[in-house]
Amino acid sequence: MQSDTFLHLANVSTLLVCMVLKFPQIFVLLRAKSTTGISLKSLVLELVGYVVFVTYQVYYDYPSPTYLEYPILIAQGEATLLFVVGWRVLTVEKWIIDFAMSLCTIISAASKFAQLQCLWRSKDAGQVSALTWALATFTCATRIYTTVATTGDVQVLVRFVVMTLLNLWVLLSVLHYGRHRHSTIKED
Repeated sequence: MQSDTFLHLANVSTLLVCMVLKFPQIFVLLRAKSTTGISLKSLVLELVGYVVFVTYQVYYDYPSPTYLEYPILIAQGEATLLFVVGWRVLTVEKWIIDFAMSLCTIISAASKFAQLQCLWRSKDAGQVSALTWALATFTCATRIYTTVATTGDVQVLVRFVVMTLLNLWVLLSVLHYGRHRHSTIKED
């Protein structure tokens, strides 16, 4: 009974956090009127990863509470058309969705590495929201638990472990370069 309660809490908290996940980043960009530190390549790769992941979950009829945040994240990225087209193409054959899911972790990891590369090159967190990356780390960590508790799908579990670690790495880099920038400003 306690595990059902914890699973429900993990699913609900993940969904609620994802409903606002991108807002801190959007507010920072609107306030700054600058996109310094944001990687467009990272955003596109992230979106492709979202589409593939939610399509895989639906194709295998996994419980909707374990992936319901992804349509919300896709909508926040204003990619409904990409989602619909991607869905149709990916579900033509079983082997296509299985292969796409195999690539999904690589695509999503490439998204995080693109953001890290942008941070490393500029050595400036610029307008990157640490709160957004902290929330992303939290949601992936909760999905490790919900995956183990519901489907046990190894591909999905590996994806969330990798994404949790990479989101944490980006978060720590944002915090590091944000502090570095502030200490440089104080020295000037």
